[in-house]
Amino acid sequence: MPAVVDSEICTGCEACVDECPVDAISMNDDGIAVVDEEECTDCEACIDICPVEAISMK
Repeated sequence: MPAVVDSEICTGCEACVDECPVDAISMNDDGIAVVDEEECTDCEACIDICPVEAISMK
């Protein structure tokens, strides 16, 4: 199950981008984090680092 970002909550801080060990998270043109479902390894590092709890597992 890959991680998903709630775009209504994400503040664009990029903490998850820096924390992801496989570079599966990037920022879209609106400054919102996006998870590449094929690259995500379900490690949950992004969930732990997100200050606004915008990331969860599907």
